[in-house]
Amino acid sequence: MPKITILCENTVGRLGLIGEHGFAAWIELEEENLLLDTGSGQGVVHNALALGKDLTGIEKILISHGHYDHTGGLTAVLGLARQVAVYAHPGIFNDRVAIIGSGENRIVRSAGLPYGRRYLEGQGAAFVLSEGVQEVAPGVFLTGEVPRLTDFELDDPILFEERDGKYVPDPFLDDQSLVIPTALGLIIVFGCAHAGMINTIRKAQEITGQEQVRALLGGTHLGFHTPERLEASIRALKEIDPQMVAVSHCTGLRPAARLLQEFGDRFVFASAGSRFDFD
Repeated sequence: MPKITILCENTVGRLGLIGEHGFAAWIELEEENLLLDTGSGQGVVHNALALGKDLTGIEKILISHGHYDHTGGLTAVLGLARQVAVYAHPGIFNDRVAIIGSGENRIVRSAGLPYGRRYLEGQGAAFVLSEGVQEVAPGVFLTGEVPRLTDFELDDPILFEERDGKYVPDPFLDDQSLVIPTALGLIIVFGCAHAGMINTIRKAQEITGQEQVRALLGGTHLGFHTPERLEASIRALKEIDPQMVAVSHCTGLRPAARLLQEFGDRFVFASAGSRFDFD
């Protein structure tokens, strides 16, 4: 059965690890190991070594979306493993920025993949790009593009793409999550869930035909939600009734506190070093 270890996250849960703004998860399956995302780049190798995870043997890296805090460690991992299949949506290479403030106080900051495709391929990345569902291990899937079905999960207003010299709201078509079906329900690992936590769960249920959700892990991007939208998300999640809600990264302190209130013992904050063994 799967074992999941959080390698990179904003906070650390044990001594000897590095915290950074970003996310990465080590997925141990019966057949092979997978790496979902690579954090910002400072912590993935250090933390993997500290946690006893051998990056030199990794054969597949999965990218949830093309932001720097999920792709910044790609070159560090490739430097150890050399030849790796990198599963992703073709939109990971889009030019992305975060725009904070307005007028004279406006700050435009690069937010996308820090490296060009040719450079990464020269470092050993063999990209496997698809807009649709990809089976990355026997019975294990990346969702591909996630339809926006809810009316309360909206795009982050400070995140943009640069197209033809203009900034346009980022639709995050490349946002996807990892789905691991088990006999006791689905395990879903988000990167940031820019497509919406509930939308992503529904896509996972559609792909697999399974309704029961065993565990949710990773970033949920609830931090920028208004109180009304946050409560709508929580109501929808309570209807889905997951057995575990293990959030981190971009979830935000206030949303995490609300999830703890609602889910009690089923709630976990998944810091770097957190390990989840699903028997």
